[in-house]
Amino acid sequence: MVDIKDGQFFKNTMQQLDSAAALINMDHVAHERLKTPRRSIIVTVPVKLDNGNVVNLSGYRVQHNQILGPFKGGLRFHPDVNLSEVTSLATLMTFKNSLLNLPLGGAKGGVRVDPSEMSESELQRLTRKFTSEIGPFIGPDKDIPAPDVGTSAQTMAWMMDTYSTEFGFSQTGVVTGKPVEIGGSLGRESATGLGVVYTIEKILATQNMNIENATLAIQGFGKVGMHAAIEAHKLGAKILAVSDISGAVYNPEGLNITEVRQYLKEHKVLNGYPGAQSISNDDLISLDVDVLVPCALDGVIHKNNAKDVRAKIIVEGANGPVTVEAHEELTGKDVLIVPDILANGGGVVVSYFEWVQDIVWLFWHEDEVRSKLRTIMHRSFDKVWEFSQEKNKDMRISAMGVSLTRLEKAMKLRGQA
Repeated sequence: MVDIKDGQFFKNTMQQLDSAAALINMDHVAHERLKTPRRSIIVTVPVKLDNGNVVNLSGYRVQHNQILGPFKGGLRFHPDVNLSEVTSLATLMTFKNSLLNLPLGGAKGGVRVDPSEMSESELQRLTRKFTSEIGPFIGPDKDIPAPDVGTSAQTMAWMMDTYSTEFGFSQTGVVTGKPVEIGGSLGRESATGLGVVYTIEKILATQNMNIENATLAIQGFGKVGMHAAIEAHKLGAKILAVSDISGAVYNPEGLNITEVRQYLKEHKVLNGYPGAQSISNDDLISLDVDVLVPCALDGVIHKNNAKDVRAKIIVEGANGPVTVEAHEELTGKDVLIVPDILANGGGVVVSYFEWVQDIVWLFWHEDEVRSKLRTIMHRSFDKVWEFSQEKNKDMRISAMGVSLTRLEKAMKLRGQA
């Protein structure tokens, strides 16, 4: 078995934890409890393919900490999923939920598979089998999965149905990110990207800037990046570049995001979009823009390309897109970095809203969801900004400091530290 401590992402996460714990002089017992997960579940997921063959896939669900409430975190289908990565992401979910003042703990899950190579029927069998394997450990009052990389609202619908069938009646609260027709929340699909935009508004305001006419480059045009681009464009921002796995498209006058989205829908990739010039993802990262928004995978801004970054503000839409080494170099050049546990918190906030609505069977209008999300994102940003100004520290360690302060207090009140 691979040691979770071998992964660089995990090492980066622990380094953040240790630095913030030292900053707030955190209780030693509470600090140590947060270094390892409460439970790590590893399962084999046998899936019958359409051709009759059976493949055995590796699945994971890591439940890090539940001091604040039930475990909560996404489920990803990706060929690079491993125990170390999932553990790191579960740990960050604990910190994120604490920072956002939600009554939830941290978890994450995944299956090591390339979903693009599977048919819809194969993905359904995969999802149902994985749900059955981890079924005893999830539930509306235990652990509530949600979509992540490579999964979708349809995945959550299959999970909910499988769990409900085995439970005996409909359990809408077992997952979030479901279709609205079966207990999902209005506004959930765009929530993470919208939360990123609310965060961009706040960080620009600290620099006496407005999002209207601000220039943005968004790396990644999936669930997070696409909706961040759509919402920022509506507010008058100039989106100079967006990218996907095929590369980036760039227009110095600003992209028409509606047209870009339509082109992607028709052609599946951005490459070839006629209203812009093609550039590489590395070129996008080095563009001279007001705000750089990495919304793809972790580690895309690292020690080898940090020197090329010209944006004065980075808002982390993805989990861990800026490595520790890159962060040190960039903050040394006075680049403001809004960390992932704050910036991309919109998804889990609206997942929390969905969970609450499922429990009470009272559903909100989308305007109400967006308004409540904006309030939480702005309030959380203000707490981190005030902490950073008071301590004269960057926003990453400040966000962790705010998060750990709440977790430490909860542990002491419950007699666990």
